[in-house]
Amino acid sequence: MYDVVTADLDNPDHASAVLTVLNTYASDPMGGGEPLSPYTQKNLIASLKKRSNIYTILAFDNQEPIGIALCFEGFSTFACKPLLNIHDFAVVPAYRGKGVGGQLLARVKQLARNLGCCKITLEVLEGNIPGKALYASQGFELYTLGGQTGHAVFMQCPIESN
Repeated sequence: MYDVVTADLDNPDHASAVLTVLNTYASDPMGGGEPLSPYTQKNLIASLKKRSNIYTILAFDNQEPIGIALCFEGFSTFACKPLLNIHDFAVVPAYRGKGVGGQLLARVKQLARNLGCCKITLEVLEGNIPGKALYASQGFELYTLGGQTGHAVFMQCPIESN
């Protein structure tokens, strides 16, 4: 068992852990293969602290940060209840397949229950076979509204800054 905690972004150790794990994730092929930009590394924690709907869960092995689930509370209009979206989910390579992901997801599920959420959502790359297997083992499935329309596809539209 690893230590899984709700991050306190005012705690310098937790803030550092968030950046360390996210940078490792970003540098991985499943995170885009490039480290976080200097701008992001400098400003991310302060930007996260400005938002009230963010929940960050960290996993540690002793004092070493080994995993993260960074979640945003959203809202399901159809269910008229909050939902929890896992925006970033990562386990550092040396700890993959050792139960860290399952522990993080268990904490996310408990958080969602405590918030009164109707569901947890996430996006996963099609080629992330281990991630998809983990999520399926924890009860996640492709989103559909019925058999006739197929499953949802995640899309994006980058917005250029001025």
